Amino acid sequence: MDPLAERYLSHLRVEGGLSVNTVEAYRRDLSKFHSYLHRTGAILLGVPTPETMTGFLRSLQEARLSRTSSVRCLSAIRGWFRFLMRERMIEESPTIGLAPISRGVRLPKTLSQQEVMALLDLGAVPTLEDLRDRTMVELLYATGLRVSELVMTEIAQMNLDVGYLRVTGKGAKQRLVPMGEVARQLLLQYVEEARPRLLKKRTSRYVFVSRRGGPLTRQAFWKLLRSRARRAGITKVISPHMLRHSFATHLIEGGADLRSVQVMLGHANIATTQIYTHIERGRLKLVHDRYFPRAERRHEGKS
Repeated sequence: MDPLAERYLSHLRVEGGLSVNTVEAYRRDLSKFHSYLHRTGAILLGVPTPETMTGFLRSLQEARLSRTSSVRCLSAIRGWFRFLMRERMIEESPTIGLAPISRGVRLPKTLSQQEVMALLDLGAVPTLEDLRDRTMVELLYATGLRVSELVMTEIAQMNLDVGYLRVTGKGAKQRLVPMGEVARQLLLQYVEEARPRLLKKRTSRYVFVSRRGGPLTRQAFWKLLRSRARRAGITKVISPHMLRHSFATHLIEGGADLRSVQVMLGHANIATTQIYTHIERGRLKLVHDRYFPRAERRHEGKS
């Protein structure tokens, strides 16, 4: 990565307040973009044209990059050209009016409520790690946290008297998230019984710790979650983000308003949260097709 690009990434980190993970994702996005310019010879023509930019977006689509990743990639490149304009290295950004190529709505993968209950109601194993792991899975579903937010949760962020977490999310933005009574009781038990014994007189500001005293990593949590899913008989390939999606979907299925779900998830734009209404509409369509007396005849008429 050239020095100017490093300055841009440093600007995102320091002035933009973006997380380390987001900045690293932007670094990969810029690398993809520069590789495309070299591969197509567009790098020799100076500032990319709008046509070059459209070609790059099509290359992302052909690589079957998810829409979320494509949107983030475009955001990284837009920011890069804004940075170059601010540095007076270019006069106009070639990304003006550019939008990700639409491939339809891609719905988040979720667990059913029955699958979540099977995951959460696994029989307890009398170990410190099992209590910690059960608490983490319960808390992740109860709050809709991102996995990075979960593993980096600090003791000072918890209010177990009222059952709230103060979460620092993307862009260093803070939000208050309720956790529910089941998660609160389990978290209280973990903090009082398991955590001190895992730390062995050491200190840590993080809630979820390993026997070495450090915070549990995202990779370690991913591994333990998949292990518990297998024990629960869940055949889907599960991820921490799937529990976040399930949290939001089940809230909306239960009648929660979109704005409240947006706040709990920490979405900057309510349009991001609206994806979960597509899931609910899809479920309602299935219910209608299954139970409405004229639905079957309507399908027969189309065949």
